[in-house]
Amino acid sequence: MRWYIVGLLFLSTVINYVDRQVLPLAILHMSDRVNMSYAHIVTAFLVAYTIMQVGAGRVIDWLGTRRGMAVFVSWWSVAGILTATAVGVPALAAFRFLLGVGEAGNWPGAVKAIAEWFPARERALAAGIFNSGSSIGAVIAPLAIVPVIVRFGWQSAFVLTGSLGLIWLLAWLWLYRAPENGSHLSRDELAIIRDGDGRLRADHSASIPWMHLFRYRQLWGVVVCRLLSDPVWWFYATWMPKYLREDRAFSLALVGRVAWVPFLTAGIGGFAGGAASSLLIRRGWDIGFARKSVLCASAALMAAGIPAAKTPSAAVSIAFMSVATFAYASFAANLIALVTDVFPKGVMASVYGIAGTAAGLGGIAFTEITGVVTRAHTYAPIFIAAGVLPIVAAFLLVGLLGRVRQIGVPASARSGAHRG
Repeated sequence: MRWYIVGLLFLSTVINYVDRQVLPLAILHMSDRVNMSYAHIVTAFLVAYTIMQVGAGRVIDWLGTRRGMAVFVSWWSVAGILTATAVGVPALAAFRFLLGVGEAGNWPGAVKAIAEWFPARERALAAGIFNSGSSIGAVIAPLAIVPVIVRFGWQSAFVLTGSLGLIWLLAWLWLYRAPENGSHLSRDELAIIRDGDGRLRADHSASIPWMHLFRYRQLWGVVVCRLLSDPVWWFYATWMPKYLREDRAFSLALVGRVAWVPFLTAGIGGFAGGAASSLLIRRGWDIGFARKSVLCASAALMAAGIPAAKTPSAAVSIAFMSVATFAYASFAANLIALVTDVFPKGVMASVYGIAGTAAGLGGIAFTEITGVVTRAHTYAPIFIAAGVLPIVAAFLLVGLLGRVRQIGVPASARSGAHRG
């Protein structure tokens, strides 16, 4: 059952990214006035996404994973469909703002579900699977959406992709229950989900009021890490089609044929990074040390994107970007797993929402800077920043996390605490 659930989370993340990737593809088919306002329209989405991360986390912790995810997926699906009615830049920005409000709930809800359903040794792999949905969504989008836009117009693409979330919602409401309510679970699966003491994983979150989370340096480590690393993904996800069109002189059709490649490698990277730390744990590595080792190696590998803007070959440029996105997904899978290792599941969505707000702020700043820099110069300084920031993020995260153990756990409950 837990793998069915992570499959649903993977699909919600695919749909989430397909919905947001329609605009970077549709913008190439819109008016010059809308094209000139692209950075501001993207920022409208990021502002909403940023503001709602904290709120979404708290709402999901309050409503529970099942109802919380249902609320946010419904919201973003309807917002996506309504985008087809937009006329002009203000309306388009407004609907992207509403889309951002809804899409803010996906990651806090998914991370909370992973914490509820998976033992520590499997969480990085589970995180890699669901998080790779963002990459697969970005792969699917240009292949599926460009032909729809060309044949039926950009409005039809928003209606089509927005409808997918409403279909997903039916499967989610039918399947998902918290493990403690899962009378359909086998004894073997309950034994895996449970700790060695025979009970479902203890939840010590009641002793951590929401505002008290900010007292923990571990929270600040995750916040700073996402502030610096997430803008890298925003750059590749939202600017690569424009980069290929403007700097590499690709046609829209050619963008649709090749822009999916770096996202496919990102999907592979999510699986690979999650599987790598899970394998190291099975071989006896300390949980914290395994996660940190793969995360730091992935951060270093993201520097491969730096020469992408300077190489004369478009194919080589795409290859460099593909290595960077592979590494980013591996990095993200282990960061998610570290969050589930350190924080109690009762505040999991809140923690990831707080960090998501930081990620959104970083994405907004990086998007606006990218717009200014690319209008005045080239993409090269942005590629350099995208290669350096994750290394700084990993260094700060490792320093602020310290030993990996769950915060708020009474001393008597720390017999199985993680080290590393």
